[in-house]
Amino acid sequence: MVALSERTTIAVPAADVWPLLRDPALVASCIPGASLAPDLGDGLWRGSIRVKFGPTVAQFRGEASLAFDDAARTCTIEGRGIDGRGASRALANGIVRVSGDAETELTIDGTFTVSGPLETFANAGGVHVARALLGEFSANLSRLVAERAPATAEPIPSGDAPADAVPTPAATMPDAAAPSPAAAPPPSPAPAAELNAGRLLWQAFLSWLRGLTGKGEKRR
Repeated sequence: MVALSERTTIAVPAADVWPLLRDPALVASCIPGASLAPDLGDGLWRGSIRVKFGPTVAQFRGEASLAFDDAARTCTIEGRGIDGRGASRALANGIVRVSGDAETELTIDGTFTVSGPLETFANAGGVHVARALLGEFSANLSRLVAERAPATAEPIPSGDAPADAVPTPAATMPDAAAPSPAAAPPPSPAPAAELNAGRLLWQAFLSWLRGLTGKGEKRR
């Protein structure tokens, strides 16, 4: 069993981040290579993730149950997965926490186990791969929040309208109210770029080096 405890900061208010984390489709769109299957209404969320190893593409399928606590802004996750060949299996559980005001601190604490051919790799470098994935996820989530932020309109100064202003049709009919345009629904999130194992492993290697540096500084 491998323990995972990671924290990342997102430069967006927590009040804007939490509603997005309540939407599994939006969360999946922020995970590189991930896709979400249609909801079957049984309380389980199913999906897959594609990982590119050079010219080879591997696909892992899984399902998870989610329990949300809106007051505490936490999500408890229990999941399991299997690779496309059925050779490796994974079990995971954890708690995702959102806190902060002007900016968000995203915290993930949990454990995971992997059996099969990927067990050695997961035990040796799984934490660093997860840390790299969390970095990409938080960057994509920040971008998604920014894209969905409503545009602020320029304030209209009080007072009489300029003399050369052209009246609108609604203004020429005092008894008729000008129709308000319907708000356009937010666009569907585009899936994140396919997960490239080579780039991810490089980020994991840098994460491992930072871990060693941090341990060295603590021993001084």
